[in-house]
Amino acid sequence: MQHSDSVNWQDFKQILVDNPDKHLQFEYAEGRFVDDSFHITEIKQAPIVSVDCGGQMNSWTEVIVQLWEPAQRETERSMKVSKALSIINRVEKSLLLNPLATVKIEFGNSRFDTRQLYPDEFRTDGETFTVTLTPDFTQCKARNRDQSCGVPTKETAYAAVASSCCAPGSGRC
Repeated sequence: MQHSDSVNWQDFKQILVDNPDKHLQFEYAEGRFVDDSFHITEIKQAPIVSVDCGGQMNSWTEVIVQLWEPAQRETERSMKVSKALSIINRVEKSLLLNPLATVKIEFGNSRFDTRQLYPDEFRTDGETFTVTLTPDFTQCKARNRDQSCGVPTKETAYAAVASSCCAPGSGRC
């Protein structure tokens, strides 16, 4: 399910277009940054179709930008936003990316398990453009719609206890 505060592909790309001469940086945890020598290794588009525990079908699309940090620092370089945009443009010549797709950044290294994170905040500081990433959390879509999926809410749990304790002939009330 699309993250409630997620950035779509169209908006993400426009934010990059607005900052072409800045050095691109990704903060994957507080004070922890992807090494400056990172590469954008691929951009994936993933159509998701699911059925939740309440029986409702859900669908959305994600665009996933994969970052790779070389084991050995290759150069003392930092990718400029314009270089990232040239990679995006190369990808979009072959793959039409859904402008409304949810954006995720996929990253991992020896100190951080590979995962997909949402772009959360965009900061400009001098010559640097930083994309702060935030993790996703699992959720129960059926429960969010006030439907039962086998996990009792307070109200259904109370009703179940009341009906079993005080049922006629139970001898409990």
